[in-house]
Amino acid sequence: MSHGARVICTGVSSGGPAAPPPVTVASSSAGSDAELMDGGYFRSCAGMLKVAQMISLLIGFISVNNSPWTDYSAYSFFQIVTMCDLVMILFFYIMHIFRVYRKLTCVSWPLAEFLHYLIGTILLLIGSIVAAAKSYNITGLVAGATFGFLATILCVISMWSSYKVSCITQSTSKYR
Repeated sequence: MSHGARVICTGVSSGGPAAPPPVTVASSSAGSDAELMDGGYFRSCAGMLKVAQMISLLIGFISVNNSPWTDYSAYSFFQIVTMCDLVMILFFYIMHIFRVYRKLTCVSWPLAEFLHYLIGTILLLIGSIVAAAKSYNITGLVAGATFGFLATILCVISMWSSYKVSCITQSTSKYR
């Protein structure tokens, strides 16, 4: 006897490929462009969150790079972590825009993205804490650490939403 939430299965699957839209005369010329890029991802919450992460990481990197350093090892670690996170977020952003995950099915993309956010968030949090502790009230270093903390919060939100979507997908798929 189940007392939890119930799932009603319909004929439409949210996890599988969507059925092709009906062909009309007006949309026949835009069919190839719609398959190449996902224009809706630009305006989606996940897409805008990735752009906000990339901007905050870039601002944090530039702030620290253009400031006088007091501790080389702390700020070089912060710069390496911010650039690695920025490159990986850009990679996943491009992967979603061009729908690479549909072509490369041998990789579990939600798991890969979740692990990236998990490891990257922990390293970014450590780098931001060390950068804030060693800033000595130098404005650029404080701004870099602040944007590092902002990017950490945004990464936690992305990781939570990725985990939430993965759990919902897994829990509803067992009823089929």
